[in-house]
Amino acid sequence: MKRIGIIGAMPSELADIRNALSGSEIVKKAGYEYYVNRISEDTEVIHVCSGIAKVNAAVCAQALIDEFAPDAIVNAGIAGGMNSDVRVCDIVISSEVCSHDLDLHFLNDYPPYCGIYKSDEKLMTLAAECCDDFDVKHFFGRIVSGEAFITDSGVKKVIEDNFKPYAVDMESAAVGQCAYRNSVPYVSVRCISDNADDEGAMSFDKFEKIAAKIVADVVLKMAEKF
Repeated sequence: MKRIGIIGAMPSELADIRNALSGSEIVKKAGYEYYVNRISEDTEVIHVCSGIAKVNAAVCAQALIDEFAPDAIVNAGIAGGMNSDVRVCDIVISSEVCSHDLDLHFLNDYPPYCGIYKSDEKLMTLAAECCDDFDVKHFFGRIVSGEAFITDSGVKKVIEDNFKPYAVDMESAAVGQCAYRNSVPYVSVRCISDNADDEGAMSFDKFEKIAAKIVADVVLKMAEKF
C-alpha cells in the first residue's frame, strides 16, 4: 500500500480536499485529526490540518510520519509571491525550502547540519504534470518560511535580497526539515494568493479560497497519479 500525506495549515486549504474525499476514517494523534482515505486498491491518502506556523507544522508532520509511515509528504496550500514573474493564482513547486527568519548557521553548524532542504525530484515532476493537467502556470523555486504573514513591501525586499525565493509562507520549511530528518520524500505545492507586499492582506482576503481550490485540484491529482 502506497501512502501519501497531505498537510495544510488552515481549514480553507483542506476544505476542497475534504469535500472530494468523503467517508474518511479519522485517526487522532498528538492532538491532530488525520483523515484517511483509500483512493485506489494500492493508494491511501492521509490529509491533515496542522495549524499555522512552523511549530504546528513540524509536530503535525512528525506525528504523521510516526503513525502512518507515508511514502511521501506534500505540503499543500497558499503563499505569498516573492518573484516578479509569479502572479496571483500561479503555483510554486518547491525546489527547496528554508527559514527566512533564522540564521541558517544554527542549522548548518549544529544538528541537523543542514538548513536548506531539497525537494524530491519525482514529486516535483509529478506536481508539474498535474499543473499541466489543469493548465495552471507553475514555477520551480525556493520557498521560504517564517513566523509572520508578510504584508510589508520593505520586509519583502529584505527577504528577496537575502534568499531569492519564489514564495513565502509559514510552514514549508518546518515540514521540509521534518521530512529530511526522517528521510521521507517531500515537496511543497503552493498557490499564490497575494504578493506579500503592502496590498497583501487585501489580496489574501480576495483570493484565499480561489487559490486554495486550485492547489487542492493539483494535489488530489498528484495523489491519483502517485
